[in-house]
Amino acid sequence: MNEMLQRIYWGNTIAAYLIVAGGIVAVWLVMKLVTGIIIRFLKKKAFRSETIFDDLLLQGAEKFIVPCIYFLANYGIIIQLALQPKFARILEVAIMVITTYYVVRLINFVIHGAILLRMNKKKEAPERIKQLSGILMVVKGIVWTFGVITLIDNLGYNITTIIAGLGIGGIAIALAAQNILGDLFSYLVIFFDKPFEVGDFIVVDNYSGIVEKIGIKTTHVRSLDGQQLVMPNSELVKSVINNFKRLEKRRVVFNIRLVYHTPAEKIRQIPTLVKDIITNNKNASFDRAHFQSFGEFSLDYEIVYYVNSPDYVVRMNTHQEICFAILDRFEKEKIKFALPAQTIFATNIPENNRVAEHEPGQQ
Repeated sequence: MNEMLQRIYWGNTIAAYLIVAGGIVAVWLVMKLVTGIIIRFLKKKAFRSETIFDDLLLQGAEKFIVPCIYFLANYGIIIQLALQPKFARILEVAIMVITTYYVVRLINFVIHGAILLRMNKKKEAPERIKQLSGILMVVKGIVWTFGVITLIDNLGYNITTIIAGLGIGGIAIALAAQNILGDLFSYLVIFFDKPFEVGDFIVVDNYSGIVEKIGIKTTHVRSLDGQQLVMPNSELVKSVINNFKRLEKRRVVFNIRLVYHTPAEKIRQIPTLVKDIITNNKNASFDRAHFQSFGEFSLDYEIVYYVNSPDYVVRMNTHQEICFAILDRFEKEKIKFALPAQTIFATNIPENNRVAEHEPGQQ
């Protein structure tokens, strides 16, 4: 039996192979037992904690750190054998690749989770959280790039030459894709500056509609007539954007014209009458009412008030109610509205057949 165990294959005895195999199984059992106990303990601690970030770190450790430690432990056992140089190099490269993979995945996992936790803490809208995918793609790409460069450096290659080549190639790519990079930069501006969000009603130049989607390159807007408008982000950032959803209230300005023969006493009462009508409306806040000017055919008043809602339908309903109330009140007070009038001069017509000259506002 001893002779059989001492037989040598590829530079190692069978006993050495058995010891390595047993070590790998033992490491797996110990890792399973120890990590299970430690993770359960840490989960209890994290459950009692008020913060969620420790839960995130615990998930990252369970998914990425524990498997990486297991591979490193197995590698440490295997290299105790007398290995062929090529096979040893293959194992070395493999363990570097595996380690880099898990480290990069862990970094991206923590970044992703930390940003989501931050946005949830600030109670960001679900649609805005969905927009995060575009930015995370860029961030994860940068992390992977640094990870690959670090791996290449650890493998013994001249990283300076590679970086220089990447720099020249990056400039060429940037020149060729400057429009795409411009849209990407504009997307980042829209995401962080938040001039509008999904669901907002915006007006840009001669286009208007509700924002349906904010992508990396374009933003999709549904117009009032049902058409889908696809707008480049770079153009949106350069334009003046009217975001009507962020209105807190709407300003309403309108005019009232009265006939010239309205008594002076009534003329002075108009601002007070209009103020009472607007003040009694629950959706309106009175601003001012003034006798503005002597018009060509009327006495002109300018009235200004605010509708305490950004909704356009509420604005129109409120204004309609105020107009009805003004009509009813003026009818009770026998105050007449002015109508456009024109004086017609007729010649060569008998005196009794001439059209009577109408005073402004009279029929």
